[in-house]
Amino acid sequence: QVHLVESGGGLVQPGGSLRLSCTASGLNFRLFPMDWYRQAPGKQRELVASISSGGTTNYTDSVKGRFTISRDNVWNRLYLQMNNLKPEDAAVYYCHVRYRTRDFWGQGTQVTASS
Repeated sequence: QVHLVESGGGLVQPGGSLRLSCTASGLNFRLFPMDWYRQAPGKQRELVASISSGGTTNYTDSVKGRFTISRDNVWNRLYLQMNNLKPEDAAVYYCHVRYRTRDFWGQGTQVTASS
C-alpha cells in the first residue's frame, strides 16, 4: 500500500520561508511523477507544483519564482521549498501521487504566513 507522510509546515511571517517534506513508501518512488497540492478554507484543492520522474518541474503561476519542488530518489522524499511566503499561500499542503490508476494523498501539513 502506498503511504505518503508530509512534514515541515508551520507559521511564519510574510516573506519567510518553509521547507515541506513528503516521505513515500509502498512504491518504486523514482518511477513516478509527484505533486504538491494545497487547499485553503472554502476553496478547491489546487495543484501547486509537479515533478516528473526525470526531474522536470512545473508550477502554478502564483508560486513561480518563489517555490521549488525537488525529489530525492535515494530516500524516497519529495520536497517543496517555499520562499517569500505570502498570506494567500496559507493552506493545507498535500503530497500526491497517482499509482496504478489510484490517487494517493498524505495527511496534509498546515502552512500559514501571518504577522
